[in-house]
Amino acid sequence: MEDVPDVPARPPDPARPLVCLDEGSKELHGHAVAPLTPAPGRPARDDDTFTRGGGTAFFLLSAPHLGWRDVLATGRRTAADVAHVVRHLVDVAFPAAERIVLVVDNLNTHAAGALYQTFPPAEARRPWRQLEVHYTPKHGSWLNVAEIELSVLGRQCLRGRLADRPTLDAAVAAWAAARNAAPSRVSWQFTTADARVTRHRLYPVLEPGD
Repeated sequence: MEDVPDVPARPPDPARPLVCLDEGSKELHGHAVAPLTPAPGRPARDDDTFTRGGGTAFFLLSAPHLGWRDVLATGRRTAADVAHVVRHLVDVAFPAAERIVLVVDNLNTHAAGALYQTFPPAEARRPWRQLEVHYTPKHGSWLNVAEIELSVLGRQCLRGRLADRPTLDAAVAAWAAARNAAPSRVSWQFTTADARVTRHRLYPVLEPGD
């Protein structure tokens, strides 16, 4: 419990950027009937009928100290998808980092095994060695700052209808570029001291003399 809140509280280190990773999904719906365009006294409106484009998945990377985020639509959330996202993080997003401090949910796909299932051993080991991984505890995924960015993405970008993957890719890329240009930062306030007070039930009860 105390490991993850301690991580955002560290002083920012350019050589060891903090990155938080989370996953999301979106049902793709298109317009079966052209929406009504806005006019004086009449807002734009969508018809109730829509086309179905299936579901898709995406990964959100957020560096809260830097005010940076990236969204990678993959279509699925398999171990192979995680492996490619990790390699993108290491080779494309932060190639000059000495080590990347990664906060991620404690899922079975968020492990070194995902890379070894996807790449030859030497290539699997290379990006994983660049990470210092911190897992959120069970029922504690809310400690991941990336969940805040996912919520913002949902409100600002994903509420409307997106018909297909190219439309989704363009929408999330535009959202990330605009938010990075702001830049918008997340100020994480929940500390280990707060955890000891508000989440005291998660700690063992010590009897006198223990």
